[in-house]
This record gives sequence, C-alpha cells and structure tokens, in this order.
Amino acid sequence: MQIYFESDLPEEGVAKLAAALEDIAAGDDLSAELLLVSEEEIRALNARERGVDRVTDVLSFPSMDGIKGKPVLADEHGECIDEAGRVFLGSIVICEKRAREQAAEYGHSVERELWYLAVHGVLHCLGYDHETEEEKREMREKEEEIMARLDLRREA
Repeated sequence: MQIYFESDLPEEGVAKLAAALEDIAAGDDLSAELLLVSEEEIRALNARERGVDRVTDVLSFPSMDGIKGKPVLADEHGECIDEAGRVFLGSIVICEKRAREQAAEYGHSVERELWYLAVHGVLHCLGYDHETEEEKREMREKEEEIMARLDLRREA
C-alpha cells in the first residue's frame, strides 16, 4: 500500500511523507489531497464544515468512516475511487500562517510543524482521533513514529 498525494507542498517532502506512511495502513493504494490555505480560507471552512468560526491549524475531511486498523480496499469503497483507481482518503487543509506561528510558539522549525500537521491530518483520514485519552495516546504514538521516519523528531 502506498499513499499518493495531490499537493501544493514541496514535492520532495511529499515523497518523504508518502514513504513514511507506507505501512501505517493496509490495503490498496490510497490517495489524499494536501493543501496550504490562508487564514481566511481555513476560517471559512471551519465555520462552514464544523460550525466553529475561527482560524485553526489543520482540518481533515475524511472520505470514509470506520477504517481505522482495517485494510482499505477499493472493492469495499467504490464510491471513493479516484481517477487513477486509488482509494481517496480525503483532504487535509493546513493554514500556513498558523503553522508558522505555532512553530515559533513551540520552538521548532516551520518544516517540522507543517509536516506534523500533514501527518496529523492523514491520521484523521485513516480513522484516528484524539477525543479520549486512549485515542489521544494512540494517535500521538503514530504521529511520533511517522515524524521519526521523516527525521523530524521533537527537539529537546
């Protein structure tokens, strides 16, 4: 299984992200959309889609429910097949300005913050969440595993 991205982020980073995610899910090849947007755009999306009228760092729009930990197979998700015959996971929208602000707040690079938000969004599209402490722990472990593969670990 491989994830292919349609993205406006740097191509080299997108390729590294796809490689780092290779064994995170099982099944057929997947695709996802990964976009950078302005504060105005993400605020409008957040208001329209979630009823929250404020800027946020990342929004995920999964195309399927109930797939966490299960093989994602084209014959089971025919409504989500893209033009290349891959299963479309969904869209991840990142506010670039908010990512830059958070990088400064957390004391790490903008690159790390952008890719962390991308990883976080992809995991949401794969069914991971952080509503309970157990879910949060599980998702954080996956995020850290993927970030280590990207060589973008948390700085001490």
